[in-house]
Amino acid sequence: MSKTKKKTILITGAGQGIGQAIAFRFAADGSNIVIASKDSPAQIQETVEGIQSLGGKALAREVDVRNADELKKIVEETIAQFGGIDILVNNTSAPCFNNTLHTSPEQFDLLISTSVRAAFFLSQICFPYLKEASNPHIINIAPPLNFEVQWLRDHLPFSLGKYGMSLCSLGMAAEFKSAGIAVNSLWPQTNIATPRLKDHLSPKVYAGSRWPAIMADAAYELASRTFQEASGQFFIDEEVLRESGISDFSCYAVDPTQSLVQTLFLPLKEGMVPISRELFHFK
Repeated sequence: MSKTKKKTILITGAGQGIGQAIAFRFAADGSNIVIASKDSPAQIQETVEGIQSLGGKALAREVDVRNADELKKIVEETIAQFGGIDILVNNTSAPCFNNTLHTSPEQFDLLISTSVRAAFFLSQICFPYLKEASNPHIINIAPPLNFEVQWLRDHLPFSLGKYGMSLCSLGMAAEFKSAGIAVNSLWPQTNIATPRLKDHLSPKVYAGSRWPAIMADAAYELASRTFQEASGQFFIDEEVLRESGISDFSCYAVDPTQSLVQTLFLPLKEGMVPISRELFHFK
């Protein structure tokens, strides 16, 4: 049954991975999909063709999410073409997993500006249009605020960026309450097998990952909930789908014969392999 038909979804970083999967899931319901991405032209075109083949309409632009003027321009184009914005998905962040002593100023600035800064200002720019929607949502791809020292010790800059997005979920949910805009964080239970990370993960991690479709299905389900049901909360993809009646997750597994590798920022779940620095190949 359709839950979001003919709505307009603005997604950052939708040329591949989680963002692309979310675009395809909403497109299958006839939604208008706006792609704000710096992925390659080939990747963006592949996403546009996929959206159109699924029955959705697409607006795709090369956008540097660090640039507030470019964010304003894509929002203006969205309104001009589709007349409104119903759902904003803040998905971008730079993959940097260095610790404090091995992070350059350039890496730090890139990470923060593509994650929390981009989410903050794009949410600000979209606010006047979201408040006019019938069931508006901001979904930040960001983790629960779990301040276990291991996450801060091993990759503090990445944690600052992602936790900053999660703080946006909490703060904006309260600030935008009177406007009826739901603001939440969504995070995967397991590692997600995105093309960008494939070359930086050990074979063990990749085999124990799930496909981005699980995040897409969870985002779609979350966006169908009302403001009263869900705002200012931290959701895990698997838990959202279990609540919707799904119990078999084997279709999402890269290799169903392998143990699942849990992603960052979560308490270890029984039966899963914990993530560790040794399983990454980032410099």
